[in-house]
Amino acid sequence: MLDSRLTLAIIGSGTMGEAIVRGLLRSGKLQPRQIFATDRRVDVANALRVAHDVRTGTNNEDACREAEVVLLAVKPHEVAAVVDNDVMRTLLAGKLVISIAAGVRLAQLAGWLPGASVIRAMPNTPCLIGEGMTVIARGPTVTDAQAAVAMEIFRAVGRCLEAEDKLMDAVTSLNGSGPAFAYVFLEAMCDGAVRMGLRRDAAMEIAAQMFQGAARMVLQTGEHPAALKDQVTTPAGCTIAGLLTMEDGRIRSVIARAVEEAAVVAGKLGQG
Repeated sequence: MLDSRLTLAIIGSGTMGEAIVRGLLRSGKLQPRQIFATDRRVDVANALRVAHDVRTGTNNEDACREAEVVLLAVKPHEVAAVVDNDVMRTLLAGKLVISIAAGVRLAQLAGWLPGASVIRAMPNTPCLIGEGMTVIARGPTVTDAQAAVAMEIFRAVGRCLEAEDKLMDAVTSLNGSGPAFAYVFLEAMCDGAVRMGLRRDAAMEIAAQMFQGAARMVLQTGEHPAALKDQVTTPAGCTIAGLLTMEDGRIRSVIARAVEEAAVVAGKLGQG
């Protein structure tokens, strides 16, 4: 559990920032008095305060002054404008700073905030419903205790694990972009079902639950997807017929290349 005395500042109260606030409060990991969220838009900050009873404002310095842990939930091109100044360097010295900005590397964060312990994190949009996946990479000065704090924060909205910074572009593609790839796959399967006579709403519910169940089978059994696939694939059955049609379309290569290409683009984010 997180320390009951800890104060968390969340800089940027957009979709992901609010999702993390909601998850922390719903899980009981933090109380409203322990969260100070900011946004440059007064109406967004006010709406967050009304909805969740947390402290909010538009002044990042006020929030960082009071917090032991700071979560940067702004766009990649906005991170430097928020933290690369002498005031913030002073305020954040000795504190844990976690950035969820895609493409912003640990070396950049450490360069802007040499006195802080910095962590890079990549969550995804299913965090909005508490079913997210987040991967963190820690800077060289981050302690095990600080990494544990970061993981507890993200476990309020799903699962969390740790990786090396050099792998975070691949993580951004697989985890950050991955839901969009899954939605395309799900939609295509629904199209096939509609073509064969199912109503769109029924096809959508069946396919979405099927995706969820299949994913949970992998997580809960620990078995390789290929082994689980073989359990469904009976000799001369309909499943093998469909699988061979997918292979005719080079489905594995196309999906793998999509992840690869997204990773290449992810590596360029936050660098300009």
